[in-house]
Amino acid sequence: MRTLVVIPARLGAVRLHHKPLRLLGGAPLIVRVWQRVSQMNLPDTLVVVATDDGSVADTMRAEGAECVITSDRHTSGTERVAEVAAMPAYAAFETIVNVQGDEPFIGQAAIQGAEGMVSSGRFPLGTAASPAEEAIGDDPNVVKVVTADDGRALYFSRAHIPFFRDRDTVRGPSPMLQHIGVYAYTRDALAKWAALPPHPLESAERLEQLRPLAAGIPIGVAVATEPPASGIDTEDDLARANARWQEFLAGR
Repeated sequence: MRTLVVIPARLGAVRLHHKPLRLLGGAPLIVRVWQRVSQMNLPDTLVVVATDDGSVADTMRAEGAECVITSDRHTSGTERVAEVAAMPAYAAFETIVNVQGDEPFIGQAAIQGAEGMVSSGRFPLGTAASPAEEAIGDDPNVVKVVTADDGRALYFSRAHIPFFRDRDTVRGPSPMLQHIGVYAYTRDALAKWAALPPHPLESAERLEQLRPLAAGIPIGVAVATEPPASGIDTEDDLARANARWQEFLAGR
């Protein structure tokens, strides 16, 4: 197998207590994310859940998932993924993909697009985005990205980017894209990212992908035409996801 997909699941989420084990459509959220990715039947790919808690591991193994216990000291999903990638059992995988454990609606095009940015040799890091509506520009809960002509990320922000100094004179669509929270890495780039110290831009925006970007590690952005997935961070997010679940299943 060529690609390792790691789904990090930290039990101690601050805004949504015991988030991985909260129910979505009658099953734990982390189970739904694992099912979603596994059912895509991505070629040459192994899917692994990485957690810091035995109850999450027991839940996943009861479902037949491959699951590993990682440190409870990690401050980001990327650090947890890096620990998994460094394990001898996974040393042969060439590309590592991080699918966030609170993204049950993640699209296949986003995962394959991010992975393709790396496995093609174009970039050491890859992610995905979708065309954005102007209405999201001022929403700090929605992460935006703008790219160079070659698909390389120029900047990620919670603010509207770019700022239109003379909006009335601008012609054509905005270059702003809505970021989708999936990441792909070469083994070397993942290790470098995990070893970097926090950066002031990362701290200001609360966006971990600004750490490697500020260090000069290019991130390729695959543009997926499917609607962006909605992460689950709060009780309201979970309620909306449950209300949407049956419609989502019917439309797959």
